[in-house]
Amino acid sequence: MTPEVAGEPEKPVVRAAPRGLDDTPGYRVFRVVNTALLLGVVAVTLYPFLNVVAQSFSDEQAIRTGRVNLLPQGFDLKTYRFVMADPAFWTGYLNTVVYTVVATTIAMALTTVYAYVLSKRRLKGRGLLIGIAVFTMFFNGGLIPNYVLISGLGLKNTIWAVVLPNAISVFNLLVMKSFFENLPSELEEAAVVDGLSAYGVLLRIVLPLSKAVLATMVLFYAVANWNAWFGAFLYFDRADMFPVTVYLRNMLAGASGADAVGAGGSADVAQVSANIKAVTMVLTVLPVLVVYPFVQRFFVSGVMLGAVKQ
Repeated sequence: MTPEVAGEPEKPVVRAAPRGLDDTPGYRVFRVVNTALLLGVVAVTLYPFLNVVAQSFSDEQAIRTGRVNLLPQGFDLKTYRFVMADPAFWTGYLNTVVYTVVATTIAMALTTVYAYVLSKRRLKGRGLLIGIAVFTMFFNGGLIPNYVLISGLGLKNTIWAVVLPNAISVFNLLVMKSFFENLPSELEEAAVVDGLSAYGVLLRIVLPLSKAVLATMVLFYAVANWNAWFGAFLYFDRADMFPVTVYLRNMLAGASGADAVGAGGSADVAQVSANIKAVTMVLTVLPVLVVYPFVQRFFVSGVMLGAVKQ
């Protein structure tokens, strides 16, 4: 050993940093392969939507000849004007907004209180209540009994026929229950000591701490209700009560007939028959695409917090 020089500070010993997982060749290969696979999934998922958007802005002849890919060919807004000039389209849009808001509000209220009750292990009959909810995931009354029930209750041609039957999603219920179970019980105990009732604990303590899962559930319910069409198609006899999805279904059903008419009819009919599907799809999905980015940041955290037990 070499003697240290008097007065000279001892030099720190530099140790090599431990080799982490990121530095291994296997992990680098995994990242490359994983990135390539995810990019492939994104391309496969995004291509059909971009193709539909391109067709909605394309000329009828370009669509018929198969020249439309990712970019519009022969830019044309005739079908957009045709659809948006139809009063039935805007009536259906307004109906869809009303049905979605009312159904999502009812579903969130019922799911939240049900999940909060099930999250309490001390609740008597908790296992039975969970079993009843899970049972409905695998068994239901069927189409005809449901129709007879809705008709017998006098709910046909009312908003309640489409917002009440699917008010609680069991999947959403179980996710929210797991989330509530992971909240610290000491917070609720302290709130009870301070004099809050059970409703006060839920409204002033639990819900403010559950914004992530609440936003996620709102997204799930809102998208499901926005896209729903069969209930309205089954229970509504009045066209002025149809949501925009039923309008879309009727337009798609009539597009094949318009092909035959357009061969010897007006250019407007031919144009509609060529890209009516693309235009109606774009107009229907547009509100969801606008709203989704504002709640997307809650999506992953809400689902993971409610699905992982600590």
